[in-house]
Amino acid sequence: MKTFVVDLAKCNGCYGCQIACKDETVENEWMPYSKPQPNTGHFWLKMTEKIHGQVPKVLAEYRPTLCRHCDDAPCMKAAPEAVYKREDGLVIIDPEKAQDKKELVDACPYGAIYWNEELSVPQKCTGCAHLVDEGKLPHCVDACATGALLFGEEEELADLIAQSTDQWDVEGTKPRVYYVNPFGLFVSGEVWDVQADLVIEGASVKLTDAQGGVRETATDGFGDFWFKHLTPGVYTLDIEAPGFAGVKGRTVELVESLNIGDFPLEKE
Repeated sequence: MKTFVVDLAKCNGCYGCQIACKDETVENEWMPYSKPQPNTGHFWLKMTEKIHGQVPKVLAEYRPTLCRHCDDAPCMKAAPEAVYKREDGLVIIDPEKAQDKKELVDACPYGAIYWNEELSVPQKCTGCAHLVDEGKLPHCVDACATGALLFGEEEELADLIAQSTDQWDVEGTKPRVYYVNPFGLFVSGEVWDVQADLVIEGASVKLTDAQGGVRETATDGFGDFWFKHLTPGVYTLDIEAPGFAGVKGRTVELVESLNIGDFPLEKE
């Protein structure tokens, strides 16, 4: 069975996959799998981005989103006569049998199905089934410059699949697009010397979660510290620097990525 794996740690948000999808399907008919994708309004593969943090400590998270080619696909249940799963695992909306079935758009909990008003047909990613039939990769995967998008046999990608997150899965759909290395949240700040009005490099910073798990880092040449790939929750922050009165037990409630600001330290 074929499957997609998306390594989010490698995705740099270049939008190459989204452009490749348009290049392959806009004004191109690949029957029996798809009629042409409209030039605007459809994103059979869509790059989503989220900005984390607050100025001046801001990072961007990127995630390619596409049809999840679910093993228990709600669209197949909504129109079993018009939607089918191939033996290789790709879910296809038959462009002929799905004619006028606009209800399929709402059947997808991932928002991956679009309505083509001109052709009166629901459409979505086909996994480039026409290319797969020729032993080629989906165009989005082939165009990915960083190796963030992978496609292949489930057995060959088993090690990566075992690391996947269900963060964006809808319960009961059994999706076959797997995401690994999710961005998570971060906590950042800056430590500086009040008397000298200079940043402190090499200060020891410790972040403890509610379960007692500890992460440690040191401030860099700008006095900054970062803790990345965190989950929401309550944390405790401690800062120590030789010769300075540190910070003990600062509570951090993390809902979204957070720049908790400056920590001016007084000399002892």
